[in-house]
Amino acid sequence: MGLYSYIRKMFIGEYKEKSPAYKERLIKWRREPAIVMVEKPTNIARARYLGYKAKDGYYVVRVKTGKGRRSRKKPRGGRKPKRNIKYIAPEKSYQSIAEEKAAKKYSGLEVLNSYWVGEDGENKYFEVIMIDPEASTVSSEAKNSAGRAFRGLTSAGKKHRGLRHKGRLAKKPPR
Repeated sequence: MGLYSYIRKMFIGEYKEKSPAYKERLIKWRREPAIVMVEKPTNIARARYLGYKAKDGYYVVRVKTGKGRRSRKKPRGGRKPKRNIKYIAPEKSYQSIAEEKAAKKYSGLEVLNSYWVGEDGENKYFEVIMIDPEASTVSSEAKNSAGRAFRGLTSAGKKHRGLRHKGRLAKKPPR
């Protein structure tokens, strides 16, 4: 087995056992702001699998998203039965919400992909791989895609749009 397979097993084992290092990491992340640019990926094997390279123009941003049911805004124009719904069914995953948060904060960078790094009782944490489209080390394919997170073109975006399966039996959600 290669080095990254050992790193992957270690990261998964750390989460399953809920090691003290994992718990300390979550406590530290909870005190930090919601969106933080980090020097190195927490799970290097996953980041490399999703396209991260240790070059100029590649950045990693850790994003914290709140867990729980998505509550609906209070109805305007009085309390009517059809408007009086407390919770709504989510249209997006927490991961795609995290990608959009990172894209809003760092508008000059483009979202390449993202992956899960941890969760506690209140929050889920994702690391978003971002690229600088103007850097010379970034490939031309990445340079030509603007607003990927908002258009649902990342892996998490395609998943919540129902585009993971192709063919005659695959069903797309109604528009």
